[in-house]
Amino acid sequence: MSGRSYDPDLTPPWKRSAPAPDVAAETDLVVEEATTGFCGAVTRVEKTAEGLTVTLEDRHGRLRVFPMVPRGFLIDGKPVTLVRPRARPAPRGPLLSASGSVAVPGVRPRVARAGRIYVEGRQDAELVERVWGHDLRVEGVVVEYLEGVDDLPALVAAFSPAPDARLGVLVDHLVPGSKESRVAAAVTGTDVLVVGHPYIDVWQAVKPSSVGIPEWPLVPRGEDWKTGVCRALGWTHLSTGEAWQRILGSVHTYKDLQPELLGRVEELIDFVTAPA
Repeated sequence: MSGRSYDPDLTPPWKRSAPAPDVAAETDLVVEEATTGFCGAVTRVEKTAEGLTVTLEDRHGRLRVFPMVPRGFLIDGKPVTLVRPRARPAPRGPLLSASGSVAVPGVRPRVARAGRIYVEGRQDAELVERVWGHDLRVEGVVVEYLEGVDDLPALVAAFSPAPDARLGVLVDHLVPGSKESRVAAAVTGTDVLVVGHPYIDVWQAVKPSSVGIPEWPLVPRGEDWKTGVCRALGWTHLSTGEAWQRILGSVHTYKDLQPELLGRVEELIDFVTAPA
């Protein structure tokens, strides 16, 4: 044999492997990793020191990260090469915030008002920040959270609401005859507004379709509600904190929330920002 280098063009066509098409790794695209057989939906594409990686989530909620190598994945049993999705073109027209209001680009946060909005817990505050964060910074409204409503009367007394320092409170499960409704009635006044949604927990204020579930499950009385939800949804491998991060991650705009929560938060923002 001569010392000539191998010429791939001389390989017979029947020995050549068909080129694998490039497929954009768009979110929710379902693929199978060719080596391990792990099948899941694309949740994230990241650039690392070793190259691009893709995170897949299977139907049990398990996450695995794989390198995006040529012919490394299968779709309908056929090899493909996953590539980074193209950047979406910038939207035309006014840019909207997550709450649906017109965003104010480059605005510096306003000096905080004397008025405040209180919500029941940390998760409530995180959800409000996710959707209304831009609006709150523009208006200079600070959101703080309680640990339940039992201490609300003492908090209101210590806050000393006034026309130029109004207090708004968002309460979970505010339904007639509940403990929350009695506490709300005791503190509501000219400069204090207490509103609420009917849900047991703020988790339910996120639309099931946004989370990817048919509905929020019913939890038997006496069982911790969040633990029961995780059990019913097959999320037993997650802590309630991890489950909440999964739910919060599915919220992108006001369209992912139930109207019973949307209206109440907007009402509170209007109340605390109204002229004295």
